[in-house]
Amino acid sequence: MGECDRDELREVSEAVLAVTAHLSVREVLQTIVSAARRLLGAQYAALGIPDGNGSFREFLADGLTAEQWRRIGPIPRQHGLLGAMLHDPNPVRAADIRRHPSFEGWPSGHPEMVDFLGMPIVDGADILGELFLANKQGGSFDADDEELLKLLAAHAAIAIVNARLYERSRELSIVEERQRIARELHDAVTQKLFSLRLTADAALTLIARDPARAAAELDVVRRLAAEATAELKSIVVGLGPVDLAGDGLAAALRRQIELLERVQEARVSLAMDPVPRLPAASEEAAYRVAQEALHNALRHAAATRITVELRRTPQGVTLTVADNGRGFSTAGRQGRLGLISMHERARAVGGRLLIRSAPGEGTTVTMEVPVA
Repeated sequence: MGECDRDELREVSEAVLAVTAHLSVREVLQTIVSAARRLLGAQYAALGIPDGNGSFREFLADGLTAEQWRRIGPIPRQHGLLGAMLHDPNPVRAADIRRHPSFEGWPSGHPEMVDFLGMPIVDGADILGELFLANKQGGSFDADDEELLKLLAAHAAIAIVNARLYERSRELSIVEERQRIARELHDAVTQKLFSLRLTADAALTLIARDPARAAAELDVVRRLAAEATAELKSIVVGLGPVDLAGDGLAAALRRQIELLERVQEARVSLAMDPVPRLPAASEEAAYRVAQEALHNALRHAAATRITVELRRTPQGVTLTVADNGRGFSTAGRQGRLGLISMHERARAVGGRLLIRSAPGEGTTVTMEVPVA
């Protein structure tokens, strides 16, 4: 193995170790995929992590152009050889993958693949995912290639296990933070709101017989409202959308939609391209816009079907939330608080927001965010 190969293996090891420093797990896995393709001289490489519902939670590839990704279509489901590898811990090496007994269901736009090397990513008896290569340049995959891919799959397993541990600790932190906020709301804000209501009731009873005293009570209402607002700001200051911790916008959207599918009757689906990480402010803005659009669709539009898409474009990333709800006339409605908030979030990060809707025709919210 040459000096260049050793350097690349060192980079992979450093990337995996960096997971403990909260580097994006997706970035680590993408590093492993790219290194595997280069080290083994393959034309294509990919890594898939199942979602437990017949598809893949993560599916990363290297060696494909944007046009090839577009022709392939949606993320594959667990069928054929991809599904078989998730139930067998043994590697798969084939001179012509098309002749493998489990080969089936590959989309017509998929690049041609011949020689193939697949390696399950295992942690003890659990199969966490799969790493595979295709089209060895200048020959066929051999036993040495298999050993090297096994090493890289072990690196991927470390990254995935660490990610799961981090996710569990993050969920515990979220629970603790919610409990803290609940305590502070009860101790401070709730008491002020109770006083505000009593003072407002007093002002109401005085307004006819003693306007001067009623005005004084209303001044107290104004002061209490300002204090309650300040208390709320002090509680939430610095709190970003906690779902963006770790893997970023794509993973946060996936978790949000998985939650909605469990608690809502509406059908909510997600389709995503492999997208780059955006600046933190851009990811937060896009996430908040998605939350607002989903809330509007579920609470106000009575939608039964909502589609969320995250797509890569030449200029950056496009987020789309489309529903089949009752819709509304956009004339004179852009001044609603929720719509104003979404527009302002997009502008603040150099993006653009488009809202298309009409009575009875649903609503589509599109946010364009530049990468730079």
